[in-house]
Amino acid sequence: MTDTRAGRLDGRVAFITGAARGQGRAHAVRMANEGADVIAVDIAGPLPPCVPYDHATVEDLEETVRLVEKTGRRIISAVVDTRDHDGLRGVVTSAVAELGRLDVIVANAGVSAPQAWDQIGPDDFRDVMDINVTGTWNTVMAGADKIVEGGRGGSIILISSAAGIKLQPFMVHYTASKHAVTGMARAFAAELGKHSIRVNSVHPGPVLTDMGTGDMVTALSKAMETNPQLQNMMTPFLPTWIVEPEDIADTVCWLASDESKYVTASAISIDQGSTHY
Repeated sequence: MTDTRAGRLDGRVAFITGAARGQGRAHAVRMANEGADVIAVDIAGPLPPCVPYDHATVEDLEETVRLVEKTGRRIISAVVDTRDHDGLRGVVTSAVAELGRLDVIVANAGVSAPQAWDQIGPDDFRDVMDINVTGTWNTVMAGADKIVEGGRGGSIILISSAAGIKLQPFMVHYTASKHAVTGMARAFAAELGKHSIRVNSVHPGPVLTDMGTGDMVTALSKAMETNPQLQNMMTPFLPTWIVEPEDIADTVCWLASDESKYVTASAISIDQGSTHY
């Protein structure tokens, strides 16, 4: 259930990747509505060839900026690839200097690529791992020291997937990358805990975003044809098969707030029970 109380994040600053649309935009707008200023980044451009859906655009990122500013909060945005360690760190350093602090990191940027196991080439595997794993690590490294320096503690939220708890058929590279994110959250939680920084991973099932655009459905259907008996592995317990980005933002905002102040190293599923099917 959505908590509509405002002000849970008053005075805080959140750094969010993949913020141009979908879940990233939902996180940015929700946190702004709760009182946070936002640092929003996105590649806002072409994705690797194995990714079949439409990519985000600069206009998408500008719309996120407009929606955050509509709440009355400040936002600093930048077009940057999370695989660019130095570029990402430069953006965060500059934004924190202007906004004064950093309290929350949401490593949301990631890609999905439906391919049967024997159709994944070396470049495909490398691209998915670089974005989903190295990009997530770069995101934490770009800002975690700023939270430490603030001395107030904070919250780091890594967006994994139901595939990081169970698996996603026809996505060996994606499943591997999201399991890596799950472990990364726990490892960071162990070392950053002494600074009162909590680190958790969030594991959505199907979410209604632009990942379903372009040739995504066709690519997934083609992969499923290679082994049809696997297509029902993500069946949910609840009546709802697919949720809205704002439903994921509910949990992410809770993890960013003091209401979850003793929750760390946890893998939190938002999948309607599908990982237990």
